[in-house]
Amino acid sequence: MGFLLALTFIGFAPSSNAVLQIEITQGVEGALPIAIVPFTWQGSPNTSPPENIATIVSNDLYRSGLFAPMPVSDMPVSRIEADKINFAPWRVMGIENLVVGDIRPVDGKNFEISFRLYDVFKGEQLTGFRIPSSYIDLRASAHHISDIVYERLTGEKGAFSTRIAYISALAETPKRYVLQVADADGFNAQTILESTHPLMSPAWSPDGRRLAYVSFEDNRSAIYVQGVYTGKRTKIASFKGINGAPAWSPDGTKLALTLSKDGNPEIYIMDLPGKELRRVTRSSGIDTEPAWSPDGNTLVFTSDRGGKPHLYKVSSRGGRPERLTFEGDYNARAAFSPDGKRIAMIHGDQGRFRIAVQELKSGEVTVLTDNTLDESPSFAPNGSMIIYASNHGRRGVLAAVSVDGRVRQRLALQEGDVREPVWSPFNK
Repeated sequence: MGFLLALTFIGFAPSSNAVLQIEITQGVEGALPIAIVPFTWQGSPNTSPPENIATIVSNDLYRSGLFAPMPVSDMPVSRIEADKINFAPWRVMGIENLVVGDIRPVDGKNFEISFRLYDVFKGEQLTGFRIPSSYIDLRASAHHISDIVYERLTGEKGAFSTRIAYISALAETPKRYVLQVADADGFNAQTILESTHPLMSPAWSPDGRRLAYVSFEDNRSAIYVQGVYTGKRTKIASFKGINGAPAWSPDGTKLALTLSKDGNPEIYIMDLPGKELRRVTRSSGIDTEPAWSPDGNTLVFTSDRGGKPHLYKVSSRGGRPERLTFEGDYNARAAFSPDGKRIAMIHGDQGRFRIAVQELKSGEVTVLTDNTLDESPSFAPNGSMIIYASNHGRRGVLAAVSVDGRVRQRLALQEGDVREPVWSPFNK
């Protein structure tokens, strides 16, 4: 358990065959009917596009739980020219919005994708873009289209172009632990680090270019920061005792840490890159798992100073902590929503550990999941979903739930137990 318009994309080649398979286990009743028509290929008739852009967009929107994309087999037509659309058959079939587009090769490695989003009942174009893309960035370009469509129809920024980091434990001899990064849809997995020693607590930097994590490779805990693209790795903390639970400040200049170098596990803040330490908490119990508020003024952490693990908040400058959680007998591993109005957490009650959210203003707690051992919640950067670790059968899997609990997904990896997911910030 956790206690103790034109856009240039940066692509990276996959380094693992493992792919996250995403299954919608519960969606929103009355999801918006939409049709993403197969994009027209403007290349040679003897060739085909290297990626099915329409399928990627359709899958993205479906995974949000807010849209009900029409299967291609049910469409009245499977090819449309943007300036010759007959909206009547789509209206009859109840489709409210329509996405049409094409993909044109510029040369052997570059393409131009264009698309338009229409309101079917008004017969009006809502938005449309041309997006240049390289071969390696075609999936990223498709996710960008999904983001645009999602934002235009919901008013909320899409998070399909973001990524997730997670730890996989592979049942080999010796056991192997892998820190990986994948697109939000589970594709393009990149191995950041492999080790025969446990890896824990990955945390994204605010610019999305570095990960902090805990490694036990020297048979003791140490905290590292590693570049996602460069691979450059720096040991940040390897004091005597516990070195754990790194959390980046919103400006990326500091890390909050759990260290026991002076006795009990306490919360410290380390200024980067000088590594100057400042102690924040002082308790006879265990203080761990710090999380920064989006404004950087507050830390929420887990402590058993009251007898059982609960969440407390303290000024990032130090001071007297204030208890936040009172419901249940276990509350831990806090994660702030991007707007700072709520926290997600592991909520334990009567032997069940589930994901819950607490409104900070009212203190109201809402339990979102119904498994018995859910942990490691992390908000999507648009605040719409929470990814977390769970169990399915005898395997550790990742899952996601909307902040209102109405949409649920399960993300199954083809091999290994998957744990400790964390959602990246928006691409910068």
